Amino acid sequence: MTDSRYLKRTIVKEEIESRYLGEKRTLRIYLPPGYNELLSYPVVYCQDGEEFFNFGRIATTANRIILDEGAEPFIIVGVQVDVSVRTQEYAPFGDRFKAYTSCFAEEIIPYVEEKYPVRRSPQERVLAGDSLGGSISLHLALLYPDLFTRVISMSGAFYSASQEIYAAAEDLSWLSIWMIVGLQETAFEADTGTYDFVQLNRDTRDLLEKRGALVSYQEKDGHHQWGFWQNELPEALLYFLQEN
Repeated sequence: MTDSRYLKRTIVKEEIESRYLGEKRTLRIYLPPGYNELLSYPVVYCQDGEEFFNFGRIATTANRIILDEGAEPFIIVGVQVDVSVRTQEYAPFGDRFKAYTSCFAEEIIPYVEEKYPVRRSPQERVLAGDSLGGSISLHLALLYPDLFTRVISMSGAFYSASQEIYAAAEDLSWLSIWMIVGLQETAFEADTGTYDFVQLNRDTRDLLEKRGALVSYQEKDGHHQWGFWQNELPEALLYFLQEN
């Protein structure tokens, strides 16, 4: 992606003070080509915001699919995370999970919607994440279905604690989720153990579909890393943002 049109990106840094987390949290805001404050835009909220921008190259990808592949112009909000407490915030057994989900829904969303012309219907907000970021994105949708109904999960870390929560839901017919996992992710060493991510994702797909969710699911050759996920981002974004 060396076309200069793709590399002319507008990215704004914001910082919010979270009373739930007791600290400041940095946001990266991508504004699409031709951005106009008088218009309104769908919005993609990314966990691991710095990695989505630095390793996923999501801003360059967004420019390309907007300019050349028929994606509706959209805004991206990347939410930064401190990797030392990432599991504590993203996993349901973490001691910062409640604070983080509350911060996301009750502080970050209102902050963004006050400052930027993003659309406010659940169908116009997309949650995106890799690994535990995919898991927390799905948790946020289940906790706040009035806010979120669309999820992108790349190699989601759907540990048993998460699957138990998802399985407790009775009706997920309102949920639409795009999932992918790499076939070489059968013995990934995470900070809490070694996991077969392929099986975790298959099991999660099955329990979501049984509860009526609309699931787009793929398995491809790939490892648990950004070299795999970056290549899949265009398809994931277009799944929800392709103009009809």
